[in-house]
Order: sequence, then C-alpha cells, then structure tokens
Amino acid sequence: MGEDVGPSDRTSEVTIPPDVQGSATIVAKAEGVICGLPIAQAVFRHVDAHIAFSPSVQDGEPVAAGDAVAEVRGPVRGILTGERTALNFLARLSGVATLTSRFVDAVANYPAIVLDTRKTTPGWRVLEKYAVRCGGGRNHRMGLFDMVLIKDNHIACVGSLAEAVRRVRAAGVDLPVEVEVRSLAELEEALDLGVDRVLLDNMDMPTLRRAVALAKGEAFLEASGGVNLARATKVAATGVDAISIGALTHSAPAFDLSLELTRP
Repeated sequence: MGEDVGPSDRTSEVTIPPDVQGSATIVAKAEGVICGLPIAQAVFRHVDAHIAFSPSVQDGEPVAAGDAVAEVRGPVRGILTGERTALNFLARLSGVATLTSRFVDAVANYPAIVLDTRKTTPGWRVLEKYAVRCGGGRNHRMGLFDMVLIKDNHIACVGSLAEAVRRVRAAGVDLPVEVEVRSLAELEEALDLGVDRVLLDNMDMPTLRRAVALAKGEAFLEASGGVNLARATKVAATGVDAISIGALTHSAPAFDLSLELTRP
C-alpha cells in the first residue's frame, strides 16, 4: 500500500467526505480462475477497518466474463484508496491461476502433473506458487533449501554427474535428489546412480519417449524446457511423470477485473 498511497490518496481525500458510505462490485472481465481474494480483503481492511469485503466466489473457482467476484461495502474514500492495490493482487494471482489451469486442461488425458519453477517475481514466490495450486498445478520446490537439484553448472564445476551425487550423499543431506540430464547417456548414468528424480532438459518428443522407456519407472521423470500450451499435450503423451513450466509464473498475463462503484 505504501508505494501507491504514499502520504495520502490526494484525489479521494479532497473530493469525497470521510463519512460517505457506498458499495462496489469487483467484476471479472474475462473467463478464468480467481485467486487472491483473501489478500484483496486484507488490503481493504488495512486501508479502513470499517470496509466489509464479501467474496462471491472462492479462490480456485472458475468465473466467466461479467461474473461478480466480490462485494465491497463501507467508506467510499477507503474503497477507492484500496482499489488499485487490491485489483493488482487479484489480477496477477488470477492470471497465474488461469494460465496454470489451461496447462492442466491440456494434459488432462495423461498422468503427467503440471509443476511450477523458481522463476517467480521477487517477493511474490509464496503468493505465485499458491496461485499455481489454485489453478490445479503443483509446486516443485519453494527454494534452494527443500530439494537437491544437481544442474549442468554444478556438474561442470565438480567434473561429473557421479561426483556431484557422491558429494551430496557424503554430506548426508536428507532431501530428495534430482539431477538434470540433456541426453539419454546422461539419463542412464543418473539411473545407475539411483537418484530419486530426473529432469529431462529440452529433449524432443522422440527422445522423451525413449527416456520413458529407458527409465522403466525407476525414477520420477520431469520434462522441462520451453513448454508452451501447444507443446504441453505432446510432452505429456510421451509418458513423463511431470512437466515443469516456468511460464506459469514468469509469463502469465494479468487477469482483467474492474471495481464498479455503486453511487452513494
């Protein structure tokens, strides 16, 4: 709120008396999945404790264009002061939830799950990953602390995949171990090392299918790299266990909403 209001909402302060009461409706302007209602409610409560916020739907529910999302009642000055910040949270998080739901729908005929990544807006990770869950996706890892993921730069630094895995095990780290591979030969090495998960990085469809056949269920296979909606169904059809998609959080368009004030 501080970056938007600053010292005060000068426009509302000089045009609207503090005792004027009114109500407003937050309306969806597109079809999608709503997320962020408790945060919008907290915004209005922070502006003025006398503002009542009543959701018309719940986070994770689909809406159509024209649907009421929430009703806001109380001091009009406070409603207008909190309007943009509340809508910004709703627009961003509903955008992530909506895009996630479209990827989930795209792979619905296959066992593959949709995962997010760490490609989140700084300061928004917990919120954006919550929005992914509201859209039907699942969280991969919250940060660098809750899983070991050995990537190409780790391997380049220590000399080999086997050495990287050896160091993890020697350290006694009690976390799932995933390794990134870019070829079938690297996949075979990872399987021989008995890792829990394998990230199949930027593989084409024939290679992904061969990877699934090679693994024979011995490790959880996660496909990643440039997956868009058009490609997601094809990737899922290869038989991988999961598809991780950075676009869920770094490229989700804002969901269109408006706050329509009922004249006092």
